Amino acid sequence: MHGTVEARGRSPAEPRPLASSTEQIAVRNLSLRYGDGADAVHALTDIDFAVRDGEFVSIVGPSGCGKSTLLRILAGLMPPTQGQALLAGSAITGPRRDIGVVFQSPVLFPWRTVLANAEVPVHVQGLNRKAMRARALDLLKLVGLEGFEGRYPRELSGGMQQRVSLVRALIHDPALLLMDEPFGALDAMTRETMHIELQRIWMERRKTIVFITHSIAEAVFLADRVLVMTPRPGKIGAVLNIELPRPRALDVVNTEGFGIYVRQIRAALNATGGAL
Repeated sequence: MHGTVEARGRSPAEPRPLASSTEQIAVRNLSLRYGDGADAVHALTDIDFAVRDGEFVSIVGPSGCGKSTLLRILAGLMPPTQGQALLAGSAITGPRRDIGVVFQSPVLFPWRTVLANAEVPVHVQGLNRKAMRARALDLLKLVGLEGFEGRYPRELSGGMQQRVSLVRALIHDPALLLMDEPFGALDAMTRETMHIELQRIWMERRKTIVFITHSIAEAVFLADRVLVMTPRPGKIGAVLNIELPRPRALDVVNTEGFGIYVRQIRAALNATGGAL
């Protein structure tokens, strides 16, 4: 299947161009093994896929299949045993400034304000504080936190804390945003709100996103493509292009088209013995 023309940015009625055909991420023959010999545990095996510049890709799979491990390799937080992952043609061999990461827990410093938490990468990377202050304020406004700059994490809801985490990941303008089940700990209503917000932010900023989730519906709602992983040792068992027009409203989950994608992904999981 091929992609569709979608709506973009501040004017949803305007057509948005498809993701670039340029490969932003390339994963080649990637495997990860813990230990050696008879006691070795094969976490990932022969992973091959690419993500285009500006594309939103979700990865789903059963618990223990290596989704989060794959994301940590993409983030440069651990090396593969075999193969490689590249960002814009350059091998990912460690943490990089052009990669932002959002985890399930916001991991905010309780003694720092919202603005100070958002600016942590500015201090760590030695960026221009004056320029980054303006960017931080712009991003906080983008995620709906204008007026909360001086608040502390304890004064925020879980969804608001995760928005701060998202700003922190975006503040240094990374080429790639990696998200590891970022909404998994949120209640259902807040999670739906975050789906709409993330879609809006992505359409506004056009970052390349790789999004890990256990939720088939979440994967379909957010992504241009969904990669389905097999049980351990994890590999890519199926790839589905999601041809639902954007922006996607929450009621799209009640449509037949949405249901077809959900059933196809569930069937792919069942075929490999990895039903969620």
